[in-house]
Amino acid sequence: MEDNKRNQISKGGRKPKKDPAIHRYSISLNDTENAQFLSLFEQSGMKVMAHFIIACIFQKTVKTVKIDMDAIEFHTRLTNFYSQFRAVGVNYNQIVKILYRNFSEKKAAAYLFKLEKQTAEMADLCRKVIELAQEFEKKHLHKDQ
Repeated sequence: MEDNKRNQISKGGRKPKKDPAIHRYSISLNDTENAQFLSLFEQSGMKVMAHFIIACIFQKTVKTVKIDMDAIEFHTRLTNFYSQFRAVGVNYNQIVKILYRNFSEKKAAAYLFKLEKQTAEMADLCRKVIELAQEFEKKHLHKDQ
């Protein structure tokens, strides 16, 4: 009777694989080879070292992911600058409304003239920032292509 229970398939636990990997191999690397292997593994972006080794052995394509921290920092700062520029635009609209509401037309026009000069300077500065961003993008972001 106990043999009957043992021969029955249990429904609990993990389902068995159709083709389990049961063959194991071992290799030895010196320090420099190990360092090179680990750097290649990190560049691949794979999470499982065994999958990386199999891909290398059977010459499957191995993707390498390179993260450029300078480009990420540049993008972050440029995004922050853009949000500040938008905030200045909102403040600009509010100032114009307040000037016409609280001052006479002549005095408001005088203040708006000063504001226009500052706006022109800011527009020139914005053009320079765009040029620098495009120059950075050409030199540093598209150098691999």
